[in-house]
Amino acid sequence: MSSEAFQDDSAGGRGFSVEVENHGETVVLNVVGEVDLTTAPVLEESIATVLARRPDMVVVDLSKVGFLASVGMSVLVGCNEQAGTTRFRLVATGASTFRPLELTGLADAISIFPTRDQALTED
Repeated sequence: MSSEAFQDDSAGGRGFSVEVENHGETVVLNVVGEVDLTTAPVLEESIATVLARRPDMVVVDLSKVGFLASVGMSVLVGCNEQAGTTRFRLVATGASTFRPLELTGLADAISIFPTRDQALTED
């Protein structure tokens, strides 16, 4: 397994980061912090970089995200559309991530799983 990291240096020390883990033909992006107007471009760049490699599956783990703004949800929708034949999955639970995706109807458009293990193993 290899990994790389993307960080938002303009986030005022809020600790936003995206760690990318390569697991063969599957790539997991571990997102930490708040996804808002300032940090969404970093998330978008991270996912776009991974999708350009054309892996079989991309899992965006939002379990350590404390806030998911509408701009972050827009990034996820755009990346889901760009994924093409790559399986694009999210890990989201609770009020910070799953609830906004559910309320906006995006939970019906993007594959969302409650745990990373389920996202990696379920077909």
